[in-house]
Amino acid sequence: MTIILYDLVGADPARPFSPHCWKAAMALAHKGLPFERTNVCFTKVAEVEGGASKTVPVIRDGSQVVADSFLIAAYLEETYPDRPSLFGGEGGEAMARFVESWTQSVLHAALNPIALQEIHDILGPEDQAYFKPSREARLGKTFEEVGERREAEIAGFSAKLTPLRVMLKSQPWIGGSSPLFCDYIVFGALQWARVTSSAKLLEEGDAVTDWFNRCLDLHDGLGRKVPAAGS
Repeated sequence: MTIILYDLVGADPARPFSPHCWKAAMALAHKGLPFERTNVCFTKVAEVEGGASKTVPVIRDGSQVVADSFLIAAYLEETYPDRPSLFGGEGGEAMARFVESWTQSVLHAALNPIALQEIHDILGPEDQAYFKPSREARLGKTFEEVGERREAEIAGFSAKLTPLRVMLKSQPWIGGSSPLFCDYIVFGALQWARVTSSAKLLEEGDAVTDWFNRCLDLHDGLGRKVPAAGS
């Protein structure tokens, strides 16, 4: 049975961009499970599966509905133990929790001011009317105030990747010899920026860039099938 993944899009339904939905998509592909993406815009999320969640991703697997990218990964791991592991054991799941905390507190915090206006601009009119006031309320600043940090955040972004860059000197994946869900967590953040923003954040020849390109090629090029912003 094909699993349904409710996936966030803007005005162009062929360009899913949510970092969290990308984590879920990569997790499903990692498990080798057939799935189809159902497009959802910001203002329609509340209608998904009868209001199952205030956010996406949400999946429906038969009679089961699961929300939240990490809970989806944990559900897939438990439900399909005979398929490739997303965590490589209990320690891997605990490590992924740390990677998620680092990604959201450091990378997402930097990417918000970098991509905020560009995300707004790829939305349809109804979503734009929702997105701007909701994000200004969440951030406690106007778009203009957030935008004042954009160039500084772009300039400083590479340094924020130093822990990943140093680690990749000794292993090809965050998960070790092969990718695990922890890789998809960081990939989701960088894919979010790749799909929505024109900012150049990764340099050619950098270990992080090489790792990200390997991620784009995983699962028959799932990530690369969505072109970068401006392509």
